[in-house]
Amino acid sequence: MTMLMPPRAVVRGSSGNWALQGSLERRGLGPVAGVDEAGRGSCAGPLVIAACVLRPGDSARFEGLNDSKLMTAAARDRMYDLVRKRALDHSVIVVSPAEIDELGIHVMNIEGMRRAVAQLSTHPGYVLTDGFKVPGMPAPSVAVLKGDQAAACVAAASVLAKVTRDRIMADLHERYPRYGFNVHKGYCTAEHTAALMEHGPCAEHRWSYVNVTTAALKHGLAAPHRVARSMAATAVVQNGASPDDIGELATREGAEQMNRAEA
Repeated sequence: MTMLMPPRAVVRGSSGNWALQGSLERRGLGPVAGVDEAGRGSCAGPLVIAACVLRPGDSARFEGLNDSKLMTAAARDRMYDLVRKRALDHSVIVVSPAEIDELGIHVMNIEGMRRAVAQLSTHPGYVLTDGFKVPGMPAPSVAVLKGDQAAACVAAASVLAKVTRDRIMADLHERYPRYGFNVHKGYCTAEHTAALMEHGPCAEHRWSYVNVTTAALKHGLAAPHRVARSMAATAVVQNGASPDDIGELATREGAEQMNRAEA
């Protein structure tokens, strides 16, 4: 039996980060939605996931659109306003630290991406995700390496997610000024680590993470919300982990449970 393959899509390199979604649209696979997150590596504050559908042929209006981490704060704010004004559709999902502690960062990242796409009013013909596959999407999808640099719709989603999260962290700084959330946005900087060890964690920290668990034990503090036992145990046992490993170590069991459920 001869297997029929779809016609090859031509990606036009001169189109920059609009090339991939443009090739999909020309093959009738649009609208194309991009999905990205902000805050995965943080140990405090929410995880924010955004989905975005840009209008075909609108590239000239988005000069400078790139991975949000490569843009200045002022440029991100301007692009955020432009995306909200010009995008065909967009959605933003905020996942609380409590949800992360109960189910794990990887599980909630995957689920948040599904939720973001599901909340779009425009049903996408194709979904581009940044970096890793997301099973259970309501449309065909593909993971794009460095998607927030390679695909404009993913870059737009990254801007929506990061600006939203940065503003949330600035508001949290007003409530918890001792941690400096307005500067490091909840990531594991030296300043944040010092404040965490001096004062102990607050309700907005992720209590399943190694460094937060360590600081809580030092101050005799109990988590203000449910923390999955397997995650808390992992955090305590893996006390020597580096900040880059914290999220993965603290949520490995949750990710394995999710994979078993999807198998």
